[in-house]
Amino acid sequence: MHRYLNGIFILTAMLLLGQYTQGAAAYDTVYVTSFGARANSRADAVNAMKAALEACRQKENPLLFFPAGRYDFWPQHAVEKVYYESNTSDINPKFNAIMIEGFKKLVIEGAGAELVYHGRIQPFTIERSSHVTLRNFSIDWDYPLTAQASVLDTNASYIDVRIDTAQYPCTIVNGQLQFAAEGWSGKITGVMEYEKGTRLIAYRTGDDPSALGPGWRGYKATVMDNGVVRLLYPFKRKPSPGNILVLRHNARDHAMIFVTHSDHIDMENVTGYHCAGLGILSQYTEELSFKNISIIPNTKKDRYFSGHDDGLHFSNCRGNIRIDSCRFGGLMDDPINVHGTYVRIIAKPAKNRLLCRFMEPMSVGMEWAEAGDDITFIDHHSLATTGKAKVTAFRKINTTDFELTFSGEIPAHVNEKDGLENMSWTPAVTVRHSVFESCRARGLLVTTPKKVIIENNSFASSGSAILVAGDVNSWYESGAVTDLLIKGNTFLAPCNTSDYQFTEAVISIYPEIPVMNDHTPLYHKNIRIEGNRFHVFDYPILFAQSVNGLQFTGNDLIRSYDYKPYHTRKAAFYLSGCRNVRIEKNKVAADLPGKNVEFKFMEKKEIQCQEELVF
Repeated sequence: MHRYLNGIFILTAMLLLGQYTQGAAAYDTVYVTSFGARANSRADAVNAMKAALEACRQKENPLLFFPAGRYDFWPQHAVEKVYYESNTSDINPKFNAIMIEGFKKLVIEGAGAELVYHGRIQPFTIERSSHVTLRNFSIDWDYPLTAQASVLDTNASYIDVRIDTAQYPCTIVNGQLQFAAEGWSGKITGVMEYEKGTRLIAYRTGDDPSALGPGWRGYKATVMDNGVVRLLYPFKRKPSPGNILVLRHNARDHAMIFVTHSDHIDMENVTGYHCAGLGILSQYTEELSFKNISIIPNTKKDRYFSGHDDGLHFSNCRGNIRIDSCRFGGLMDDPINVHGTYVRIIAKPAKNRLLCRFMEPMSVGMEWAEAGDDITFIDHHSLATTGKAKVTAFRKINTTDFELTFSGEIPAHVNEKDGLENMSWTPAVTVRHSVFESCRARGLLVTTPKKVIIENNSFASSGSAILVAGDVNSWYESGAVTDLLIKGNTFLAPCNTSDYQFTEAVISIYPEIPVMNDHTPLYHKNIRIEGNRFHVFDYPILFAQSVNGLQFTGNDLIRSYDYKPYHTRKAAFYLSGCRNVRIEKNKVAADLPGKNVEFKFMEKKEIQCQEELVF
């Protein structure tokens, strides 16, 4: 019997490997099970992975293979290492379950394996490696670091909810719910409401006015005889009975997959059901490809949430970022965010040296530049580029401050509080055939000066579908867009159904410029929005600030009655300080909420507009 089963296993593995390697050079295959990993045992596979990866180092063309099944990973034997991860809480060391460091070539083939993690841990870390491929597996937690509750009843003084404590263990401490499992604990820091049937974030329940209204943190919890949890408080807003409350209760301290100082990283057919912080975070990495990546709720466990924060996050990358046929849902922040990092000038200790500082607390500690990098100086009032320079040395002082030395003198007009952008670490981005389901906040954020194509995607984000920002005073996310095409996408009615930061319209182009007037230098340029379908229930379709060369042409504007208009902006198109604008050849529904264009800090002659729209 055992020989028969072993024969089936070997034959299946051979068939799978034949499928995955067809048309390619033969792999040197290493099986994780040869080093002690046992599928479906719940035994810790961390040490087995360490040994298997060391074996892969000895191979010319290594492929690390997971036979089908579930594999568990615990933090006790994980590699502990200090990492400063962009847009992540500075809690160190990180616990790295699968540590891929210093590889020149590696394929990890999951063959459908379920990788299940426990506690505060980073499932994959890729550091200073090249030509790494991850494919065909899923990532999840038995006890996620986010929870949910079913709404049973509401009245003027309380909300009754039911919590599946088998998945979300909790107790009451000083009258507040506290979730705890596998070495962590946390109280509720944020609440989102999802509709039971549609799995959409409930209309107008985002950050403002929020799912429970202002002051909700003053609630007191008590357990009733039937196991129901009663939340006592005169909540300003009541969730609907039957709906689901997603309860955030932990810090974003580990990414699901962290990639740093690497190149040619490919991921395909990877499903992330949960993670403690950002989903796939890439920083100071070049040439990245993502195909059929899903970061979505695990519906088999009846979950409405997936990741704790962003889905795909790119900070200070370069080369090409290619995203194709991916899917995002149930995230507690933006599905895709691409940006650089502005830093502030603190002092000018010499004619060719600057003391600089990371201003955003979740972007400290990074190696911001290296010798040979090209940087630009940014005026912090207008965001205008005021000069260029080349770095000859980077010296880290502490996690927030560093010193840059340049090949020549710094221009006299460059002052303290002005910003710097590293132009050598900016990527070109293509996002195609992807689905953005209901997530907290926006859909796709992109701020990079290289070419960007957003094409043939579907958006149902609860905030703006696309945000093009940039600022050197708040989030310090750079940089100015110079070539952006938004084409052939579908923007569904759920877009912009709740208020979040920067959600001024379905497409929001909103650089934070402190001083705006008729003479403010233009920040973004060359943005084309062509041949898209907008299902419009509210007024704001496009908000654009400080763009030179903006086209909104050949789009289909379809009236939706799925929701009531609520937005404070009552213009379909709002333009601020833009130049060379074309709004033409669009198909405009007769019953569109608004057929108007508002503008400021610019003249009417800057806008070419079709006759159906009025100023």
